[in-house]
Amino acid sequence: MRRCYRRAIIAVLAGALVFTAAPWATRAATQTDAVHPAARVVTDEVGRRVVLPPEIKRVVTLAPNLTETLYALGLGDRLAGDTNECDKPAAAKTKPHVGEPQNPSLEAITALHPDLVLATTSINRIETAVALERLGIPVYTSDPHTVRDMLDSTARLAKLLGAGPQIEEIVPRLHERLAAVRARLADEPVVHVLFVVWEDPLITIGQHTFPADELLWAGAESVVLSKQNWPQLSLEEVVRLQPEYIVFAGHGSENAATELADLRARAIWKDLRAVQMGHVVDIGEEAVRPSPGLVDAVEHLALALHPDAFPDKSDTEKSKPE
Repeated sequence: MRRCYRRAIIAVLAGALVFTAAPWATRAATQTDAVHPAARVVTDEVGRRVVLPPEIKRVVTLAPNLTETLYALGLGDRLAGDTNECDKPAAAKTKPHVGEPQNPSLEAITALHPDLVLATTSINRIETAVALERLGIPVYTSDPHTVRDMLDSTARLAKLLGAGPQIEEIVPRLHERLAAVRARLADEPVVHVLFVVWEDPLITIGQHTFPADELLWAGAESVVLSKQNWPQLSLEEVVRLQPEYIVFAGHGSENAATELADLRARAIWKDLRAVQMGHVVDIGEEAVRPSPGLVDAVEHLALALHPDAFPDKSDTEKSKPE
């Protein structure tokens, strides 16, 4: 299975340079490009001034979550190209690819003649945007850190791209779905989970990542308290913490039975009470991608971790893959 976002996290841990707001704020203050009278000037989510053409008909996305967002807004026809890792929806695979998110081909991007390139702080590199800017290609950067941030970012992109009715329909509907989950869980106790981003080495989530916020929406919290975004820990530490549930991101619920059987046969893992009780949840990469699919992941997690709060859901609905 392709695990692009999780591979990107490993690359970040290895020292890859990604976007941060501070460098862009400095650049925004000093940029003095001449603006065509018909152009639009906007500020992106890292505070950078971006000059846009009057119409945006061709878009290149540099991350899977941005590709998914474009399709969720009904704008897949404007996608001129994406990365090798953009695999959802299936139509994204048929678009011209410009390389890996952290090291795309500038030549391939330029050849697609984009009106706009979309980047994100969670996976792309500052150097890519700087190089594209020098080539005269505008880059809008998103910077979501929570589920609500993701929804706000989606709404901004919809307005930026002129999505029209999608602004009134899609994002408010996602907010309504989150509110419905929160209402269901109002009287439920918080479940303590180990959220597994990567297995070898074992990498989980810190308190200030969007998966951590996602857990809160699903009535859960991580057993690991860390200021690092993607901390590593030992299996012995997991045994000491004894999470109530183990959540694997990037697998998909169709693999839950296989994953559980594997864990029950592995040293140390089999000693966890969560494994012994079958409290293992497998969800797709939506759980670690800041796109509208995060709402699907929240619903899936809430249902798996708090089945009694959803008595109207059948066993089939509880076990089906997202």
